[in-house]
Amino acid sequence: MQKGTKKIIIGLVGEMGSGKDTAADYLENKYGAHLFRFSDPLREALEVFLPKEEVGREDMIWLSNNIRRKYKNGVISDSLRRKFDRVNEGIIVLNGMRIKEDFEFVKSFPNSHVIYVTLDSKARWERIYDRGEKSDDAVSFEKFQEYEKAETEVQIPEIGKKTDFRLENNGSKDDLRLKISEIMGQIRNEA
Repeated sequence: MQKGTKKIIIGLVGEMGSGKDTAADYLENKYGAHLFRFSDPLREALEVFLPKEEVGREDMIWLSNNIRRKYKNGVISDSLRRKFDRVNEGIIVLNGMRIKEDFEFVKSFPNSHVIYVTLDSKARWERIYDRGEKSDDAVSFEKFQEYEKAETEVQIPEIGKKTDFRLENNGSKDDLRLKISEIMGQIRNEA
C-alpha cells in the first residue's frame, strides 16, 4: 500500500447474477476484506418490516428509487461512508454499485479501484434462477429482462466502461477466483 495509506477500497459493479457476490466472498476469505454492499442500508430497513426471506429484488429497487428521489442520490453512500470510517485499515469491498454516483463515491477514496464483473444476460438469468437467493429470483427470462430495465440497473454497463478492471465471468468459480487474484496482484503492486 502507499505510504500512509491504510485502506484499499475495491468497488464491484456488475449486472444481476454476474458473479459479484462470489468475487466479494473470495476477497473476504482470501484477503480478509471487510464486505459492504450498497444494498445493506436498504435490506436493513426492509427487514424492520419484513422477514428476511421475504425481502425481494422488487422491494429493494422500489426502496432505493424512493429514498434517492426523496433525499438525494448520495444518501446511501453517506450511510456507507460512516461504516467505512469504522474500518482503520485493510481491504474494503463495496459490492453492488448501480449508478454513476456509486462509482463517484468509491473513486472519492484514495487507493480505490473498481472491478466490472460481467457475463451475458441468459447465463446470468440461469444462475439467478438456480440459486434462489431472493424471494423473487425464480422468474421467467422475460421477467428477468424487465428487471434489467429498472432504474437501478440501466447505468451498470456505462459504469463498466469507466472501471479499472473488467472481468469476464464466463468460466468456473475457480476461473473467477484466479482472475480476482491476478487483479489483486496488480492492485498490490500499485499500492
